[in-house]
Amino acid sequence: MSSIKIECVLPENCRCGESPVWEEASNSLLFVDIPAKKVCRWDSFTKQVQRVTMDAPVSSVALRQSGGYVATIGTKFCALNWKDQSAVVLATVDNDKKNNRFNDGKVDPAGRYFAGTMAEETAPAVLERHQGALYSLFPDHHVKKYFDQVDISNGLDWSLDHKIFYYIDSLSYSVDAFDYDLQTGQISNRRSVYKLEKEEQIPDGMCIDAEGKLWVACYNGGRVIRLDPVTGKRLQTVKLPVDKTTSCCFGGKNYSEMYVTCAQDGMDPEGLLRQPEAGGIFKITGLGVKGIAPYSYAG
Repeated sequence: MSSIKIECVLPENCRCGESPVWEEASNSLLFVDIPAKKVCRWDSFTKQVQRVTMDAPVSSVALRQSGGYVATIGTKFCALNWKDQSAVVLATVDNDKKNNRFNDGKVDPAGRYFAGTMAEETAPAVLERHQGALYSLFPDHHVKKYFDQVDISNGLDWSLDHKIFYYIDSLSYSVDAFDYDLQTGQISNRRSVYKLEKEEQIPDGMCIDAEGKLWVACYNGGRVIRLDPVTGKRLQTVKLPVDKTTSCCFGGKNYSEMYVTCAQDGMDPEGLLRQPEAGGIFKITGLGVKGIAPYSYAG
């Protein structure tokens, strides 16, 4: 193994950083700060950050084939025009649940934007349970609802052969798999492929690497773990100097770097003194494995 290096490349002080996505065209990392209602873009060359503030919590951002981005804002799927900082609503979900908001989202290999909802938290991971659901926004802007009774809809990705959908509902402390039909976007046959251990805490964001293994950010666990979804075994643990690790993605040259977001909401003053980089963006190099490029929304 090459030696692993972890550095805070952006001391952003995110209240709750999430949804890191690499944009190859601009050599930039996109991410959101959910309660601050911000979408951010960090240029890895100039180290400059552009921030766009929305009118509701922004929980995920993704690339769009036709240019610009898509994002989940409040309970809306939106198109984001970066140049004029405007958002156009494409669809709305959970109209009957005024306390809900979207959480994590990601685009599937066919260009659909999957995202799930949750009840707004009263404190980190404290919320009314079973209020969320999983949805996808198809390229024609119609929305499909897959299932409800979700606590905290979180990490998601697809197997390299596009036959399995991986999904995390955080408070189940499990990484789940579904059979996945790329043509129709249907999912079925839910099962658990990994149960988190106590010290790993709460499973949050997730991404897949070029070897088909899953990387899961562990909220309150201060780590990302690498899992083999076939054997159900944990292969590797990478600890970070912050506890509230929220999500991860690959990026950089040849997708050989991992970027990790984290949060500082819920930390007391002593905790912030102990972990001054909380809320920052971390880069991990030397993992010896690459990621794959993110998919772009086709609508």
